[in-house]
Amino acid sequence: MSFVVSTLLSQETIADRVRALGEQIRTDYEGKNMLLVCVLKGSFVFAADLARAIDLPMKIDFLGTRSYGDGTESSGVVQITHDLSRPIEDVHVLLVEDIVDSGLTIAHLLKLLRTRNPASLKVCSLLHKPSRAKIEVPIDYLGFTIEDRFVIGYGLDHAEQYRNLPYIGVLTA
Repeated sequence: MSFVVSTLLSQETIADRVRALGEQIRTDYEGKNMLLVCVLKGSFVFAADLARAIDLPMKIDFLGTRSYGDGTESSGVVQITHDLSRPIEDVHVLLVEDIVDSGLTIAHLLKLLRTRNPASLKVCSLLHKPSRAKIEVPIDYLGFTIEDRFVIGYGLDHAEQYRNLPYIGVLTA
């Protein structure tokens, strides 16, 4: 099956918003022991750009999850595929996610990470699809709110493809 990709958010629009988020986060975290946690795999591009936009010393770690498989609908089951490499007790943790739609993955991760006693735990998501929410979760820093469409690019995939697109696109058959 061949797909057509149409641009939803351009590379320039994303870059402008990431810079603004970076400045807001820098202000909020100044003087704090900060750990940016990139939720793999989808947020790696966003997290890399965001980290460069936050003009502060920070540590970076990775947390792998899976809930989609090869489909376009979340299975509802969150699997941890890669855990953090260091303790987060008394650390100010910023969890960086590519997209919050059902809220199930973020809710699971927040519950898991709170048991590790961070000094604070906040969420930064590039995208949010509120119409898909099954559970409300806090998003402290948000890039864009989007309609209920399956999006790819800038780290987001369809069956592990399209992550390398420099923009957010909509995939149609």
